[in-house]
Order: sequence, then C-alpha cells, then structure tokens
Amino acid sequence: MSVEIKVPSVGESVTEAVLAEWFKQDGDTVQKGEPLFVIETDKVTLEVEAEVGGVLHIQVAEGETVLIGAVVGTIDTEAAAEAPVKPAAEKPAVAETPPPTAAGPPAAPSPAAPEPAPAAAGPPAAPSPAAPEPAPAATPAPKAPAGLSPAVRRLVTEKGLDVSRIAGTGPGGRLTKGDVLLYLEQAPTPAAAAEIPATAAPAMPTAAVPAGTAQVTRKPMTPIRQRIAERLLEARQNTAMLTTFNDVDMSRVVSLRSAYKEAFQKKHGVSLGFMSFFIKASVEALNEFPTVNAFIEGKEIVYHNYVNIGVAIGTGKGLVVPVIRNAETLNMAQMEQAIIDYVTKVKENRLDLTDLEGGTFTITNGGVFGSLLSTPILNTPQSAILGMHRIEKRPVVVDDEIVIRPIMYLALSYDHRIIDGREAVTFLKRIKEFLETPERMIMEI
Repeated sequence: MSVEIKVPSVGESVTEAVLAEWFKQDGDTVQKGEPLFVIETDKVTLEVEAEVGGVLHIQVAEGETVLIGAVVGTIDTEAAAEAPVKPAAEKPAVAETPPPTAAGPPAAPSPAAPEPAPAAAGPPAAPSPAAPEPAPAATPAPKAPAGLSPAVRRLVTEKGLDVSRIAGTGPGGRLTKGDVLLYLEQAPTPAAAAEIPATAAPAMPTAAVPAGTAQVTRKPMTPIRQRIAERLLEARQNTAMLTTFNDVDMSRVVSLRSAYKEAFQKKHGVSLGFMSFFIKASVEALNEFPTVNAFIEGKEIVYHNYVNIGVAIGTGKGLVVPVIRNAETLNMAQMEQAIIDYVTKVKENRLDLTDLEGGTFTITNGGVFGSLLSTPILNTPQSAILGMHRIEKRPVVVDDEIVIRPIMYLALSYDHRIIDGREAVTFLKRIKEFLETPERMIMEI
C-alpha cells in the first residue's frame, strides 16, 4: 500500500511553499518519524517527517513551488520490512571510506576495529599517521546527544562533528540546523584538518574570522513598519503628489520665543516651542484655504469645518502621527501641552489607536534631525502635509543690504487632483507671512 506525502498547512494565509530540500533520495527506505524534506514559506521553514515506514518515491524535485496540500511523494509500506537493511548498509559505508577496502569486512563487527586494522595491515610506519583519521569517525556516536532535532542529529552524525565545538543559537542555546551548516562553511575539510596540526594550526582560526563578517542579519518588519510602508506606497500610487517650497525668516519667532519663554513657562507650566507657532500659522492659513483641509472621496470633495492637526513623532519602531483635535479652538499653551502629552504617551507605549485617527492636515519636523530640505509624503487621505526643516543662519538681502538671518526652508506636498498649484503656493506663502510677522497671527489680523 502506498501512502501519499502531502505538504502540510502552516497557516490560513499561506497557500504555497517551496520544497527546499529532500533529506532522502528516490528509492530510499525511511522510518516513521524520520525527516523527509523541508518546505519554506514567507513565514516559516518546516521539516516534514514520515508518517509511516517504507520505500520513498519522490514526485516533486527540490526547488519547486508547491501548493499547500499537494502530493510530493509516496511511501510504499509493503516494503517496510526492507527499511532496516538500507540504513545498516549505509552506516558501514561511511566508516569504510578512511581505511582500505580490504579492512572493511573485519571492521563490521566492532566500531573500534578499524583503528588497529590499518596498523596491522600495513607493515611500514607510514600507515600509523592514518590511525588518527578514523578516530573522528568513531566519535560521532557520543557527539550526538539527546535533545537534538532529527535533522541536526542526522547532519552531525554524517559529518562526524563534535557538537561541543558548535555554538547554538536556538532557544536555551539549543543547536539548530543553521548552526551546523554555518560551522561546516567556516570549518576546514577533514583532510585539511588532519594536516593543520603538523603544519599551520594557528593560521586556520584567524582565517575563519573574516568569514563571519560576510554574514547578513535579517529581521522581520514590525507591524508598525509594515503599516507605514503600506500607507506611503498607497500615497505615491493613488495621489497626484507635488511639492512646493519657500523659505522663512525666523527672526521674529526666535525673538518672541526668547523674550517670553520664561514667562510662558511660569504661567502655563509648559515650555514655548517652535511647533505651536507652526500649528497656529497652519490653522489660520487652513481657514483661508479650506480646500487644503479637504479630502477626496470617490468623485466628491469632503470639506471639514474643523482643523485636526497631525504632528509626526519619531519612535524607535517608526513614525507615528498623533492628532491634535480642533486645533482652531486651542491657544498656544494648549497646543504645547497636547504635544507633550503625546510624546509622553509614545515613550510609555500608551498611545491609543484613536489618538492617530481623524487628522485633516499634518506637520512633520525633519529639522530636529538636521534636515535641510525634503519632500514629505502625504498622509492619506489628507490632501497636504507641511515639512519643517532646520533653522540656519544665512546671508539675505533686506532693504538692499546683506544681513545674516535665521532661515528655515518649508516644503508643502499636496494632492494636485484637489489643490491647484496657485492655491498651494499661496497657502505656503501665507504661512510664511504669519511666521515672519507672528504678532498678526496671534492677534488674528
């Protein structure tokens, strides 16, 4: 009777896998529970074991992509009685390779017999150095302790490896198949290893060091990074994004902040930063240009009678954009307090999903990281995003004279489907005017 070998399910979302490697060849005998092959998916790598014993018949070759549940081979259970014969014949074949073929039959009764056999068979002294060579072949049995997976145990036994020399990276320091394969890549061949003690023993360890430096480290993307990637790609593919730039003389804002910073801190209990000036300027400009605060939904334009400002905050896991709701009703102290509260939430991992929803316009400050100029990507479904950059002293012309002023470049990325170029440029210019004359903005004139 033949039993089908099928690719097992590894998760609801996985529909196919790659048959990476067969551990056996077509026609080999296998035992129940013995590893047969490895499948790889975008999520896991899994060894598939034999459910019954018998003769293996392979139907799908290595490297092919197979569907979950597909038949990749069969096991003939009627030939199960032959299963012990092949493994018994294979094991002595491994032990026979180092000594002469004539010594093969006497060596079969005892594993220790191959060691004295070459010495007795060869009268000259030359065969005596060959005696240490079978020694590693006799040691695999004690070097494959319990606790190893079937694949690791098989690989260690076949290669005659000492597991005490291999560093395990699995849970609790457990040895994995990858650890063994890496050790084999970096270790010298058995023939070269026999020559090393007599020639240049210290040279090989130093040569193995650079081999490790060529490795790469792979880490899965965090859920937040995956979401960021999806949203940014969506913005690039589904919007007609364009960016316009302008520069701002920050002299008046810097002067006001320096003059009233201490009084502001004393009265409101929060520090006066630059972000509240930009939020205030954006709110005033959005009230004048409601289209910049609107969304496209299908064939309709949705205008918002409120301003929810998203403020981008960088974290170790990625960028998050919590929303300051109804910013048009807040004073600058309340804006600064809202930012502080969100930063604290981010640091303490207390940010809720509701904190990230409902934004109508976003401000991102690359200047805190030293950015001079950038083109921020839209935070869909929003139609525009304002990019701040670092403040840098530059020579500018004022009243026909060259003076040094703190200048910041601003970038406004917008969806050209809903916002015209003239409207976008005028909107950014209005923000520039508010920041260069902040008194007008604060007095709302």
